This record gives sequence, C-alpha cells and structure tokens, in this order.
Amino acid sequence: MRQRWIRAAAYVLTAALFFAGSGLEGRAAELETASLPAAGLGLALGDGASVSEIRENVKKKAEAGDSAAEEEQAAETEQAGEESESAETESGSVPEETGTEDAETGTETADGTQTQTAETESETQSAPAGTQEPESGIEIVEPVTPVQKAPEDVLIIAQVNNYVNIRRQPDTEAEVVGKLYNNSVGTLIAEEGDWYQIKSGSVEGYVKAEYFKTGDEARQIADAVGDRIATVNTQTLRVRYEPSLDAPVLGLIGQGEELTVLDEQNGFVKVSIEEGDGWTSTDYVILRTDYVTAESVEEERARLAKEEAAREAGRKAAQEAEARIQEEAQAEAAQPAQTEAPAVTAVGSGMGVDVADFALQFVGNPYKRGGVSLTNGADCSGFVLSVYQHFGVSLPHSSSADRKVGYAVNGLAEAQPGDLVCYSGHVALYIGNGQIVHASTTKTGIKVSNASYRKVLAVRRIF
Repeated sequence: MRQRWIRAAAYVLTAALFFAGSGLEGRAAELETASLPAAGLGLALGDGASVSEIRENVKKKAEAGDSAAEEEQAAETEQAGEESESAETESGSVPEETGTEDAETGTETADGTQTQTAETESETQSAPAGTQEPESGIEIVEPVTPVQKAPEDVLIIAQVNNYVNIRRQPDTEAEVVGKLYNNSVGTLIAEEGDWYQIKSGSVEGYVKAEYFKTGDEARQIADAVGDRIATVNTQTLRVRYEPSLDAPVLGLIGQGEELTVLDEQNGFVKVSIEEGDGWTSTDYVILRTDYVTAESVEEERARLAKEEAAREAGRKAAQEAEARIQEEAQAEAAQPAQTEAPAVTAVGSGMGVDVADFALQFVGNPYKRGGVSLTNGADCSGFVLSVYQHFGVSLPHSSSADRKVGYAVNGLAEAQPGDLVCYSGHVALYIGNGQIVHASTTKTGIKVSNASYRKVLAVRRIF
C-alpha cells in the first residue's frame, strides 16, 4: 500500500514539474491538490522529504534555474562582444587616439584612413592577376622617400659639348644604359639629390642634373633646335608663292618627300624647296616635330654595326668600280676622246673623286621631274641615283630616303667628294672645295652650286 502511494506521488510530482515548466502553474496546483493527500498527513518519499518540502524545493530550483539562465545569457553576450571587438582589432581598426600624420602629404589619419588604406593595398596585392579592384574612395598614401616626383609634362634638354651618360642608378659608378647628345630632349620623372631620373626615346635612367635645362627654358631651346617636318601625302604637291590656293605655283614635290617647315599660319605651312620658300595647304601634308632623343647602349651598338656594314659595302663597291674604270680607261685610250673635260673637277682622291668627276660631265643637261636620265633629264634624286648606278651602287629615287643611305658624316666640314648632301626636298653630290653638283630646277638644269646655299640636313657617305 505504501509503495503504491509513493508511486502515485511520483507521478503527480512529475506531472506538476511538466506543467510548471510549460507555464501551466495553475493547472499543476489543481492536479497536485486533487491527487495528493492533505498536506497534514506528512507523506514522505524515498529520502523522507514531505510533499510540501518537495514543492518548495522545486520552486527554489526553478527560480535558481531562471537566474542561472540569465547569468549565462549575459555571459554569452559579453563574450560575443569581446570576440567582435577582438575581430575588429585584428582586421585593422584603429582607435581615434592612435591616429598618425603622414609626413609626405601632411594629412591627418586619426580617423583610421591610413589603416584602411593598408587594408586596401593588401587586398589589391592578393587579388588574382587580371582582375580590377573597385574604387573604394580611399586615398592611397605612398611611402615617404627622398625622391621628388615631377609632373608628366616637364621637358628636359641636354646642354653638353658632346654627350652625357644615362646610368641605371643615381651613382657615377653605376652601369651606363644610354647616352644623351647635346640638345637631346626627354621627360623629367623625378629628382633625387643632384640627379634627375629621366626618360628619353627608349631609355630610362639617371643623369646629373647640372647638364640639363628644364621647364620653360628647356621648351624655348627645344623650339629652336627641333625640326618641324611636313611629309607630302598627295601624289604631286603644289608649293605656291603665297598662302593661298589661288597663288601661282613655285614648284612641284612628289609624294613621300619630307620638307622643312619654316612657318605656319591659317591652315598653310611655309616650306623650303629647291626653287625657294613657298606655301602649301596643311590638307596635303602630315606635320611633325623631330627632336634628338637618347640612344640606348643596344641601339648604339646596332647603329655602329650598320654603319660598319655600310662602310664595308662601300669599300667593296669602290674596288669593283675602280677595276671597271681602269678597264674603261684602257678601252678609251685606244680611241679619240668623245667628251669634253668638265670645267670643274673634283678636289681630292679616291673613288669619291671619280664619282664627282663622272657627275660633272653632265652639267648643263636638263632637269626633269621624275626623270633618271643623265642626258635627257633627271630630277635631283634621279641624278644622284644614276651617277652611283654607274659605279654599281643602287640608291633610292627619293631625296628624303637618301638621308639614310650609307653612313653619317659630321657636316660639310668633314665632307669628301662623292658624299651626298641632303637638304629639305633636295639632294646633291659634294665635289670638294665647298661645292656641289646637282639637278637643280627646270630653269637651270644640272649645275654646280655652293654647298651651303641652303640649310644642310645631312651628309652621307657611300664609298
């Protein structure tokens, strides 16, 4: 009997606990009152505790459980906050009081801008190749260095007797990567002490600042030494006496020829041709300005190798021509002379003199635009072409292209008979003593002139 009451009390207690946990405290109390004996009976369970004591213990445990749950939730909230704060600290957030000032820009970064910049740079570095990071609106702060960056349009121009070396590093012992000759131009990248970091042509490196002019002064020099060129882009260009399409024609120039520009105004350019200085519309020419730029070590080697090959080819051609001339001389010795000796003879010796003497035989013959006949008519480049063809050398039928044949001679002061003397839209043969022979104009034909009668653009040697 006692065991049945004990089991009944346990069931009722279990049900009471269930309803109490479900928030049905009223229903639990009713069940308890209806099922258990009156409180005064003193019914005891296994450990001797009465039902009323058990109810009190259950209530206390429930209250204690609610308090513990609240404390546990508060602890979890506090821990989550600490973890969040720790995560923010690890991600680079900086409190306002730790702000610094960038020495280069002088911009305050107390709001964490500098740290966010570091994060942006890190993310950019880790991005896959070929991807583009979106703009974050955060200013990238570069490391502070003693190098002073220059604007992109700062022109420099070399002012030296011959050339100045370009070095890989700002040190006189550093490797030479190129050369800048006098009046060569480039762009200033940065200043580092008494050195300039520059770029000119294909070369980038360091030069001593003392050998250069910059800014407005450099531009003034560059304007004076730069060559303004007009390339003919029509089949036949009419050069006129005045800057008008109605003005009389001074002379005709073939397609592809390059002319020196003397002036520009109102859609016309003034150019230099053999007949004189005249005007043409900019619709029929392509304009550019040529400057001397740096030459890299590799480019210098290639140029010298090309010039040496041209010298060797010239020596070989000269030997062959000399042998042929001797044969012709022996054949002519057995016959009366067919031509009169020219009034002017070349000055000097060697094959160049033979070239010049041969060309002088045709003085007085007609000029013909596009012609290559030494007797019936030739233009300037056609005349030079045919003279050298007699000696087994092929030259282009273009005065502009003749500026690149053979190898360079340093001006008229070092010219020798047989050298090509190149002008704007014209070419001639040097005969020595400061004179040239050339197919000049339709009015004068082939004639002898003073070599410095016009500005010389280049002197080239074949033999």
